[in-house]
Amino acid sequence: MFGWLRGLRAAPAIPEAAWQATLRRYRFLAELPEADGMRLRELAALFLRDKRFHGAGDFAITDEVALAIAAQAVRPLLHLPGGLDWYDDFVGIVVHAGEVVARRRVTDVDAVVHEYDEVIAGEAMEHGPVMLSWQDVLASSVTTDDGYNVVIHEFAHKIDMRDGAVDGCPPLPPAARTTWLNLMQTAYERFREKTILADRFGAEPPWLDAYGAESIGEFFAVTCEAYFVNRARFGEEFAELLGLFDGFFRPAR
Repeated sequence: MFGWLRGLRAAPAIPEAAWQATLRRYRFLAELPEADGMRLRELAALFLRDKRFHGAGDFAITDEVALAIAAQAVRPLLHLPGGLDWYDDFVGIVVHAGEVVARRRVTDVDAVVHEYDEVIAGEAMEHGPVMLSWQDVLASSVTTDDGYNVVIHEFAHKIDMRDGAVDGCPPLPPAARTTWLNLMQTAYERFREKTILADRFGAEPPWLDAYGAESIGEFFAVTCEAYFVNRARFGEEFAELLGLFDGFFRPAR
């Protein structure tokens, strides 16, 4: 397994056959320009060197599992200054065979405690591990048209969490942060309205996963999925966010 990469000062190259198999499965990675593809491979090797994978229950972490997650997790970092420093607050990645039922406990504005079960495909903990469902990681190979990718979703949360607030905004200087939040809030409210109309009145549902309407933090993660796996459709649906995301994830050099 890729455990042989851990502890090395510099990560060796990923075996060609394993890399090509990953690109065949996740076509949005294969479509990257050559230079970006080389950078992606370098970052994926470093990710495999530095992170520790754990299989939940009897789930086995194979080379296929580790590389599929690594290659998609580093996609948002391709042009970000600092590279893997964005993920330096954790080491562990827990992989389940399928979705997980999580017990939730929340207190509303009236101080009433609500408990419920939630089925989740992934979860990112602030300063803690990332959990993923392998079933949903595999599904990401055929859901690019829908803008869905569970790995990018959870690692987008990690980027959002860097400044200590899950508010749909990555770490930015004050002026840029204000601009970002204003644009995101407007887009979020429009998206949320569409999901409500679809759910309650049978209107056409929005393109992206309705889970993005849960909060602006989830909206950021959901839009990041779409931005990286289906940029063309994302630009059509969220033209006001395309330049915003480009400015952060593809900064001018």
